[in-house]
Amino acid sequence: MSLTDLASVLAPARQEGRAVAAFNVIQIEHAEAYATAAQAAGLPVVMQISENCVRYHGALRPLAQATLAIAEDCPAPVVVHLDHAESTDLVREALDLGLTSVMYDGSRLPDEENRATTAEVSRWCRAASASLEAELGEIGGKDGVHAPGARTNPVDAAAFVADTGVDALAVAVGSSHAMTERTASLDEALIAELAEAVPVPLVLHGSSGVPDAGLVAAVRAGMTKINIATHLNQVFTQAMTDRLEAAPTVDTRKYLGAGRDAVAGEAERLLRLLAG
Repeated sequence: MSLTDLASVLAPARQEGRAVAAFNVIQIEHAEAYATAAQAAGLPVVMQISENCVRYHGALRPLAQATLAIAEDCPAPVVVHLDHAESTDLVREALDLGLTSVMYDGSRLPDEENRATTAEVSRWCRAASASLEAELGEIGGKDGVHAPGARTNPVDAAAFVADTGVDALAVAVGSSHAMTERTASLDEALIAELAEAVPVPLVLHGSSGVPDAGLVAAVRAGMTKINIATHLNQVFTQAMTDRLEAAPTVDTRKYLGAGRDAVAGEAERLLRLLAG
């Protein structure tokens, strides 16, 4: 198995009460690290390219094609996913390039417009044999729905899924984006309510701020896709810094390789942790 879609890996995970980890690709070393981790663990992984990352590189195609190639060569199931895309043009490009999953983020839009556009994107994804993740409510960039105090209403969440036909739903249960300390406390009772009310797998964004025990509890309560980015960026940066301090070099392979290897090890650990 290699390149696959999100729904195909989330459905059995949800049924078995485990989760699939989703890690952000920023440089090619990240994708290489996640493929190494997935192969070592024998578990599926989601490699995510965010709209912010596309903006950083100036284009989606080069990094997407490299990530797809790495995914196709990995013996473990790999989903290549466009994350937090607010641009429908970018969604169309991702589908044309062969990405197997997208997260359309219409949460800044008025609710009616968000539902209508998400439903349209859902039709595009079905036509491309790709999966769609989305969310309801105002996100406000790094805050809004993913502010620590935000909470998703189970009734509203179920209605949003029915209106849009999405394959997975990101919900607000106490996590927050870009946390550098793992101190977030999740609302496990709400996760259980959402898992009961919503007929598709639930997604936890901002998981870098949640300690291991909290992640395990969230999976037990009903979370199926766990997004982790900032924590792995910290691991990469620390390993790279340590390598440069120990043996200064201008050979970028030396310190980027140290970061890649450290991320591969931590990603493997997280894949196993979330699989139960």
